[in-house]
Amino acid sequence: MADLVNGQGNDALRAPTPPMAPTDDYVFPECRLKRVMDDPEKTPLLLVACGSFSPITYLHLRMFEMAADYVKLSTNFEIIGGYLSPVSDAYRKAGLASAEHRIAMCQRAADQTSNWLMVDTWEPTHKQYQPTAIVLDHFDYEINTVRQGIDTGNGSRKPVQVALLAGADLVHTMSTPGVWSEKDLDHILGKYGTFIVERSGTDIDEALAALQPWKKNIHVIQQLIQNDVSSTKIRLFLRRDMSVRYLIPTPVIEYIEQHNLYRDDSSAAPPADKEKKREEPGASS
Repeated sequence: MADLVNGQGNDALRAPTPPMAPTDDYVFPECRLKRVMDDPEKTPLLLVACGSFSPITYLHLRMFEMAADYVKLSTNFEIIGGYLSPVSDAYRKAGLASAEHRIAMCQRAADQTSNWLMVDTWEPTHKQYQPTAIVLDHFDYEINTVRQGIDTGNGSRKPVQVALLAGADLVHTMSTPGVWSEKDLDHILGKYGTFIVERSGTDIDEALAALQPWKKNIHVIQQLIQNDVSSTKIRLFLRRDMSVRYLIPTPVIEYIEQHNLYRDDSSAAPPADKEKKREEPGASS
């Protein structure tokens, strides 16, 4: 993936079109974004996790830490930031709390459990569903066009490689015919690439076999300590009035209790979009 920054063909020669902001007061969060690289010889990397986060769990957060270890030990990348991008209400998925609540829960989780993760509200505050490829374009524009990449520390700036951080379930949807368009797959995996966290009981090799054209841009991260917590299970526990302490961050639990969320997990209609299904980034939703 390191060679993608300077190898985007004709697309790199055209000035990108600014993604439309969902509201006039939208501001891209950058308070925890690294300003200067530690090692100018490495390729700067920005990780983006897209998903419902309804609610966010420790596994969603843990994915970023697993990715950080993998990047440090097994690649020539240097992470400059990590973002949670909750899906918009237009996704219309069963168990999906309103964007307002999901943004608030993600912000509480990131602010009180991490020193480098941020929550971007561009995607969830759109009234229309935003496909993953468009969301990644948004981050690429904000980082590489608006901010002109990152300071290398030696008097120059480098473009940042944006990549999707996801769970093994996502690779399976990508390898399933008809779920993702070939154009979007090529855009996501060809231009940006992805870091995939393995999941116990999932045969990721079979899924990767169908994604051979983009193999070099798919990084598989082994989950050394198995964790199968999911938002779906959390919602089930809450409906049954069972404890979810130590499964999701305490500030998220307090927010759920304060707003009486997930006591009645009603169904919603599936999204009417070419990208028919996008799985939770870390586990089933």
